[in-house]
Amino acid sequence: MSKLGFQLYSARNFQPFSAIFPKLANAGYTEVEGYGALYGALDAPGLAALKTELEENGLTMPTGHFGLDLLEKEPERALTIAKTLGLKAVYCPYLLPDQRPGDAAGWFAFGQRLQAAGKPFRDAGLLFGWHNHDFEFKQLSDGSTPQEQIFAGGPDLSWEADIAWVIRGGADPFAWIESYGKRITAVHVKDIAAAGEALDEDGWADVGHGTVPWAELMVELKKTPAQFFVLEHDNPNDIDRLITRSIAAFDTY
Repeated sequence: MSKLGFQLYSARNFQPFSAIFPKLANAGYTEVEGYGALYGALDAPGLAALKTELEENGLTMPTGHFGLDLLEKEPERALTIAKTLGLKAVYCPYLLPDQRPGDAAGWFAFGQRLQAAGKPFRDAGLLFGWHNHDFEFKQLSDGSTPQEQIFAGGPDLSWEADIAWVIRGGADPFAWIESYGKRITAVHVKDIAAAGEALDEDGWADVGHGTVPWAELMVELKKTPAQFFVLEHDNPNDIDRLITRSIAAFDTY
């Protein structure tokens, strides 16, 4: 049975993390995923203290999100963070709207950028890849999508597949898993509320309590190289409910 990790970004509005870690441990989580603002400003002692606190709660951080600026401009610092926290995989999570290319050639070049940015991490034995949102699945003028071009430009890129964002991008997640499943090394497990519901949570839902067919998706995702399944909810209003209901549902898949 696959185990469920927790993207700590989901709890950014429920601070401090020192109160979140025991909740995760008590609910049965053993892994968390980091994000830039969590560890980006920490010095060496701060990073070591974070790792110790995780260990004290029976948690590890095998995966983390790192912004493109840090990856390209301070790769050694990013690598130090990854090594200190014991990461096994690094994912670039986002590209701001004003930085997004407008055509296929631009997205292919962006894939090449990611390929180059990932080299120090691959050389260090880490997985390196891209985490999608919805904009990568909007068709370009030549009929292709940014996601296809990113993968074409970055032949060694892993994919942290955020399935709910694939769906919100208007794409069929089953088709993408079939076509690019060999790239998938991690999965963001999140759910979408029924139309008109959970508006105060940006339309997201606890896993198993929305419209994403997770039971069927997990059958296909288990055929891929995915090593990490990570719960995420971009804007929960009840962190205890999210933590407990999501892992309970996931454990049935």
